[in-house]
Amino acid sequence: MDAVFKALSDPTRRDLLDELFREDGQSLSALESRFDMTRFGIAKHLKLLEDAGLVVTRRRGREKLHFLNAVPIRLLHDRWVSKYSEPWAAGLSDLKSRLESPMEKIFEIYIKTTPERLWEAITDSDIRSKYQFGNTIETDWTPGSSFTMNNVKAGAPLGEGENLEVDPPRRLVQTMRALWGEDVKAEGTSKVTWEIEPVGDSCRLTVTHSDLREGANEQLYGGWPMILSGLKTWLETGETLTTPGSLMYT
Repeated sequence: MDAVFKALSDPTRRDLLDELFREDGQSLSALESRFDMTRFGIAKHLKLLEDAGLVVTRRRGREKLHFLNAVPIRLLHDRWVSKYSEPWAAGLSDLKSRLESPMEKIFEIYIKTTPERLWEAITDSDIRSKYQFGNTIETDWTPGSSFTMNNVKAGAPLGEGENLEVDPPRRLVQTMRALWGEDVKAEGTSKVTWEIEPVGDSCRLTVTHSDLREGANEQLYGGWPMILSGLKTWLETGETLTTPGSLMYT
């Protein structure tokens, strides 16, 4: 958390996060044009944000694009905010989700665990329910197979999709169609990619929610920071999150 606090302490870095909040997936040149600072200076600030996990990058052709990663902010919220102001604190989880015109959302988190145990936590229905709002997932986890997402309180499936790629314990790609309301049903099908990379005695988990229409309903992707924070907490401590947002649907 020290690196996150340090990264957020500088006003220029906070402004950079605001720019990515306004428009995700920007290049260094695009960000540079909005600041009265050298390209080197902006690049240095972005590197500190990337080292803190607040920014993740992706290559598209010759461009390197920068994406806001809300997960560390969600972890700060869970550690420092929720216990002091629980009635309203869950609303802070919208930091990443309020972008109005996303085509792709990227979330990254480091978890002290093995790839095999992380894969099990993603694909085991009972474990999944511990950190994903009580939701279970039913599938045989073979490429091309279908899945449904259920919750005992819902009385009907909350989501459905297809397993496009199943490569344990490294990569899982699924289509996703939300079913919990007419507004999200109208959004159609998007895609969720889980990528696991060993890093020392830990794993870097990257979740990319893509194929979202411009201006997509934020309910589709707004819960990822809470889900991934809950996953990290359960794997590292064996406990479940008890913040208001985490308990909202359980």
